[in-house]
Amino acid sequence: MAVMGSSLARNMARHGYRVALYDHWVDQTQKMMAAHGGEGAFVPAGTVEDFVTSLERPRRIVLLVKAGDVTDQVIDSLLPHLEEGDIVVDGGNSYYEDTRRREAKLRELGFHFVGAGISGGEVGALEGPSIMPGGSKESYEALGPLLEDISAHVDGEPCCAYIGTDGAGHFVKMVHNGIEYADMQFIGEAYELLKAAGLSLEEMAQVFETWNTGDLDSYLIEITSQVLRQVDARTGAPLIDVIVDAAGMKGTGTWTVQSALTLGIPVNAIAEAVFARAVSSHPELREHAQAALAGPDRTIEVTGDARQQLIDDIRDALWASKVVAYAQGLDEIRSAGKEYGWEINVAEVAKIWRDGCIIRAKLLERIRSEYAANNLVTLLEAPSVKSELERCQGAWRRVIAAAVGAGVPVPGFSAAVAYYDMARAPRVNAALTQGLRDFFGAHTYRRIDDEGSFHTLWSGDRSEVKVD
Repeated sequence: MAVMGSSLARNMARHGYRVALYDHWVDQTQKMMAAHGGEGAFVPAGTVEDFVTSLERPRRIVLLVKAGDVTDQVIDSLLPHLEEGDIVVDGGNSYYEDTRRREAKLRELGFHFVGAGISGGEVGALEGPSIMPGGSKESYEALGPLLEDISAHVDGEPCCAYIGTDGAGHFVKMVHNGIEYADMQFIGEAYELLKAAGLSLEEMAQVFETWNTGDLDSYLIEITSQVLRQVDARTGAPLIDVIVDAAGMKGTGTWTVQSALTLGIPVNAIAEAVFARAVSSHPELREHAQAALAGPDRTIEVTGDARQQLIDDIRDALWASKVVAYAQGLDEIRSAGKEYGWEINVAEVAKIWRDGCIIRAKLLERIRSEYAANNLVTLLEAPSVKSELERCQGAWRRVIAAAVGAGVPVPGFSAAVAYYDMARAPRVNAALTQGLRDFFGAHTYRRIDDEGSFHTLWSGDRSEVKVD
């Protein structure tokens, strides 16, 4: 009955459901009832047994607790009171491999376990989140109508859909958060570039506000202008100037990158967003580097028409980089679906992200439509996307060049365009890498004109031998 749990319970009650409540800390339930008990039919319980007993069968129990050992402890406290067919839903940000383990354990005991990614924060949980449930299809038959009912809706369609078996829902939520990291990093880089060009905070707020009326229309762009305009009540200074310049992390972005490495899927733009947060939160490194290292003063001298051109170029670089982050995340989801047998519908994933979640954006309707209409390996090949990327790439490259020249760090923009160029290149530097690997470690290489693996006798007569 903390913030997310109480908000989701209130959402259910507002939709006409009778909602049983339980918290290990009894005062949390009492606070919830005192503040919001009149909003619907709540059944508070003081013990786990009373809580479980109060539920109709099959029981649908939603947990919103801290990911990790606490989740296992709460599940273990429920098990003695459950009956065959009951459904336990983990609505927290659990690691998908933990969800796979828990699902297998409860399935053996005759219960259903659902890992449901829930995005939207406190407001989304109350007013309609994006929900990404994974588990058995049977559990979704009992649970799905409720989740779809309380989720956000776009044109009458719920921002909730069955994702796949065991850990699929939490995997998709994890990647959602990885894309969120990248999206915020790109916005931060755009902000730094606008600042380097001499725009005031109000001018920057107006720019983001204008961008939010076009193809960049999204929740994060919308709230950026609000954050830039916020005045600190204590000092009267802009709030952004009194916030410590160090970004926090709760792990999902890191998991996205680690999982991509395990799957062999390139997500370098997302990874750079994670690493950028790590640099920002490494004060010792930054203190010593600031004292020791020289470089440009992070100023871009532009006036008149050139100033507006730079602003327009930054907009295009931001949009193109954002597309790359989505492309990388959706490729990771598609590949994981194949690896784990989840049969994930990527168009459905884009559909349920259109509202309720943090990365909700106008772009997602285009992504949904493209995946629904085409058998895409990558979003970058989608007809409406590739043409727009072609239009944007001149601006994208100019912005990165200007940033490097001025000493403004843009690791996200740079990684995104590098991915774009590597993906489209007929040959990259991998042939040389394989040659070097074969030279020092006899790791072999393949040829373009013959089947099998080969090794050059580098320390001998340098003839070639076929290894298999």
